[in-house]
Amino acid sequence: MEWVRHFWNDLVMRPEGPMAFRFILQPAMALFMALRDGIKDARRGREPYWVYLRHADPVERKRAWQAGVTATARILLLGVAMDVIYQLRVLGDFGHPLETLVVAIVLGFVPYLLLRGPVTRIASRRMAAAGSSKP
Repeated sequence: MEWVRHFWNDLVMRPEGPMAFRFILQPAMALFMALRDGIKDARRGREPYWVYLRHADPVERKRAWQAGVTATARILLLGVAMDVIYQLRVLGDFGHPLETLVVAIVLGFVPYLLLRGPVTRIASRRMAAAGSSKP
């Protein structure tokens, strides 16, 4: 259980230490990508992203997860790179790959998943309202 304490301690200390800007940069990049992809979904008439993640068909659900990972690959890679630099610079080695993965997922992938669906719904409503107001 020592590794759990160490893991938690490292994660809690990170937002205040060196390279703290990544706690802003990664979610901001996730927001940008969710905006871009959510608007594309609305233009194509697709359902909000979370509908596919909850879809009963395992093939469709897997496809949705793969699309989410592909769409956020840059964000995930940015998060991994920033955490590797953090570990090398502050901790002196890259000895915590699990922490790197958790930080990248929590700061990049999760915000993307949470934001893409609402962006799609809002964009769809605005497009429908704009379409109904045309003569």
